[in-house]
Amino acid sequence: MLQNPLLFFSGLPKFDEVKPAHISPAIDSLIAEGRALVEQLAASTEMPRWENFALKLEDHSEKLARTWSQVGHMNAVVNSPELREAYNDNLAKLTDYGSDISQDERLYAKFKAIQASSDFAKLSPTQQTIINLEVRDFKLGGAELPAVQKARFKTVSEELSKLGSKFEENIMDNTNDYKYIVGNVADLAGLPADAIEAAAEAAKSDSKVGYQFSLHFPSYMPVLQYADNRALRETLYRAYATRASELSKPEWDNTGLIKDILKLKQEQARMLGFKNFAELSLATKMADTPKQVIDFLDTLANRAKPYAEKDMQELLAYAKKLGINDMQAWDVAYVSEKLREEKYAFSDQEVKQYFPESKVLAGLFKVVETIFGVQVRKAEAPLWHADAAFYAISDSKNNPIAYFYLDLYARNNKRGGAWMDECITRRKKADSIELPVAYLTCNFSSPVAGKPALFTHDEVITMFHEFGHGLHHMLSQVDDYSVSGIKGVEWDAVELPSQFMENFCWEWEVLRHMSAHVDKGAQLPRELFDKMVAAKNFQAGMQTVRQIEFSLFDMRLHGEFDALNPNPSGPQTALELIEQVRDEVAVVRPPKWNRFPNSFSHIFAGGYAAGYYSYKWAEVLSADAYSLFEEMGTLSSEAGSRFKNEVLAKGGSRPAMESFVAFRGREPSLDALFRHNGMGS
Repeated sequence: MLQNPLLFFSGLPKFDEVKPAHISPAIDSLIAEGRALVEQLAASTEMPRWENFALKLEDHSEKLARTWSQVGHMNAVVNSPELREAYNDNLAKLTDYGSDISQDERLYAKFKAIQASSDFAKLSPTQQTIINLEVRDFKLGGAELPAVQKARFKTVSEELSKLGSKFEENIMDNTNDYKYIVGNVADLAGLPADAIEAAAEAAKSDSKVGYQFSLHFPSYMPVLQYADNRALRETLYRAYATRASELSKPEWDNTGLIKDILKLKQEQARMLGFKNFAELSLATKMADTPKQVIDFLDTLANRAKPYAEKDMQELLAYAKKLGINDMQAWDVAYVSEKLREEKYAFSDQEVKQYFPESKVLAGLFKVVETIFGVQVRKAEAPLWHADAAFYAISDSKNNPIAYFYLDLYARNNKRGGAWMDECITRRKKADSIELPVAYLTCNFSSPVAGKPALFTHDEVITMFHEFGHGLHHMLSQVDDYSVSGIKGVEWDAVELPSQFMENFCWEWEVLRHMSAHVDKGAQLPRELFDKMVAAKNFQAGMQTVRQIEFSLFDMRLHGEFDALNPNPSGPQTALELIEQVRDEVAVVRPPKWNRFPNSFSHIFAGGYAAGYYSYKWAEVLSADAYSLFEEMGTLSSEAGSRFKNEVLAKGGSRPAMESFVAFRGREPSLDALFRHNGMGS
């Protein structure tokens, strides 16, 4: 009998062999193996130590994570009914298994015994960190609860897992399902030629006549940004803004899921002795209390809102020049693009012609090679789709140190957005080093009409952002699995390397070498670059308060909004709460039928619950970190070496603030963030 391809633990995943039928046998086998190991360790009368106890649990955790990462990744990028069914069936099994492990008093007692033993001081600092985190996580997993509450806590965990998966599926299904045909090319006036060509190809491939648009971002956003046809903009905006709601198909409505998710999270938090889920969430983050986060966001809002209001007044005045006297949400991107073109004499579409995929990737790799002293080269590996590619990262002596997969284009049956995920995590084994492997996934426009894929400058920034996450995972030098790469890093510090990398997208020395006009081959003109920099903080106030709006909504939803016992005089639904938050900070008011919470998968399905503020929190760290490169030189290998050694290499082996201070020589300041956003005092 051939071995299950999901049960190979040496070498790279066999994506070309994995089928949905392999998933259940692999997971069943690994869970059975894990349960047997737990019983063996629990029954042992040996004094628990790192080698005879903690390390054995780590070894099995790695195997299970490696297998499941392949399943989860394929479910996200090549989704099918069979794969989805197998994924959900096994997600339930894994949640059940994970709950049992996290509540096992026997294991918890042994970790506490190691923590209290005289041998604890002899462990490496990294191993001590892992033991301390394990003890914390057993408490947060319900290990100290009475038996009856343990059972309920486990049930709640399993239900939350199912609901989060369903929430994401509803968005994907709604997005995949929507198609809008425009019959007359005259109705597409204003749209870039490549967007029109892509719509024509989409219609043709679907055996339709005309131009077909979808809610996938590369199809949707050009309409909002460029289409002169206001009715077309409104049509697509309405479809996008009501995804997974009662205003779309009933079977995809996430409204009930939001209510159920909030109730279950609140119940779980209270069982553990927290007032609300926000407090529980912050138990594993840099921020200490919900109030600290709210105060931080209020400080940003107070600084940013005057700029946002000024941005909005300018936009409203310009809309009237365009004959739009009642500017609506579906007009904002369109009017903004027209205003930017007039103020700075360039358009996103003009810039896009200078960023073909091959030049962008070469430029990104050059930055990484220069500041971190590594080499990036294309390599061979089994892949899940023809769009995907595989790369190796080597040190200065050409020794491999990491690998990554790249899957850049939007397509049906692929989750929207952009993300990095772990495939294999670096760790030291008995006779070797397990090298890290990352997944880097985006949803950009694919090549069209025989031309290479072209990226907007925003997409270039997204590429650098996700690669920053990848570097955090891939340049780790931690020997122990549980805190290697991004593992164990406080959630509100995880965005530091990703947002740090974005800064290079605004440097002439970087951009001129990663640009070549798709038709003429010429690099980005300095004059155009200067216009881009001048426009860098265009509407920065509006963009900042928008992120603050989402962050405040998230923190208040999980901190103040009581889903179990709603305040009769307060908001009764998530939708009512976000309207209340908008009253306080927003300058752009979406229509009442906008159902943003129903597709806010970051907080309902993506791990950012009571953590969305992390983007702004980490932006403070990243702006301040980058200021050292501004002082020492944009591509300073000395500054890069410090960042690599003190931040990227350390992973979760020590608190993120310690890593930042070791790199920067002091605690972070807000000044660099406001200066970078053009809101300096």
